[in-house]
Amino acid sequence: MDVLLTGGAGFIGSAVARRLVAAGHRVRVLDALLPAVHPSGLPPVLPDGVEFLHGDVRDRETVEHALRGVGAVCHQAAMVGLGLDLDDAPDYVGCNDLGTAVLLAAMARAQVPQLVLAGSMVVYGEGHYSCGVHGAVAPGPRRTADLDAGRFEPPCPRCGEPLAPGLVDERAALDPRNVYAASKVAQEQLASVWARAAAGRVTVLRYHNVYGPGMPRDTPYAGVASIFRSAVARGEAPRVFEDGGQRRDFVHVADVAEANLVALEALAEREPGSVRCYNVGSGSVHTIGEMAAALAAAGGGHEPVVTGQYRLGDVRHITADSARLRAELGWRPSVSFADGMAAFAHAPLRGE
Repeated sequence: MDVLLTGGAGFIGSAVARRLVAAGHRVRVLDALLPAVHPSGLPPVLPDGVEFLHGDVRDRETVEHALRGVGAVCHQAAMVGLGLDLDDAPDYVGCNDLGTAVLLAAMARAQVPQLVLAGSMVVYGEGHYSCGVHGAVAPGPRRTADLDAGRFEPPCPRCGEPLAPGLVDERAALDPRNVYAASKVAQEQLASVWARAAAGRVTVLRYHNVYGPGMPRDTPYAGVASIFRSAVARGEAPRVFEDGGQRRDFVHVADVAEANLVALEALAEREPGSVRCYNVGSGSVHTIGEMAAALAAAGGGHEPVVTGQYRLGDVRHITADSARLRAELGWRPSVSFADGMAAFAHAPLRGE
């Protein structure tokens, strides 16, 4: 299949490009090489046979050119990070939502009917919680007074008692709690509108915490795994926010690339106008503190320091139920937490 891969020079995008090529697909990458993500400005290193187009997904003529001859689009291009300040909103909406709208409009004109969209677990806000008295509940916004006092666990909004975190599945209501999350919800909604209007087929892959070789470093977009790994490489102790008990699902970038492949190859079997969402997580729950400790131990560095600092836009717990992706598309993660973190402690980062 001929595939347009937007954002294909990035951390996840380049891994997807390698996997698609290995599976025999013909790949055309469109990437703006924005300085915040690609500070060197050098052309990306992509697999042999990949066609590279330097251009912005927000530019109509560029996108129309990039779509010529393709049968499907794998849309990875996005501005990532939390976007804690509302001053960030125009940039996130411009990159993520305007870019997606331009792409979808061009796909409709070119009659390209298949889309795999890189989504994110951030659309859920806080994860799944249950109260011993009131059952499943959605915690309210985190309060500065509680966080300042070191009360990081969200209480039951009805009785104030502690909540038990659990896995969130694709049926959960969307509850974006920062600017980036709101832009990812909008991307999904735009894709849904496109699918109905253009008889397209959409698969949304809601990534959980992706890590692995080639993550960017020293940018506002570096994930916490990259930040910790860079600290270990400098001989510093990783600095862990809150109390380190935040629960996450860390999934290796190779497994995310595999999820893109199986999603792409299953699209043709779907009904026109359909949208299907899948969580992409390892199925293994670990805390931020555990991840920092694993990287420090594997890298021979100092033990993590728990700072008690926080970011108001962060959520406390968000972990995936990826059973739908396993059952419907046969996807299985192949990299364990222990093996992945041990290798990542010594893996090169982008910008090193």
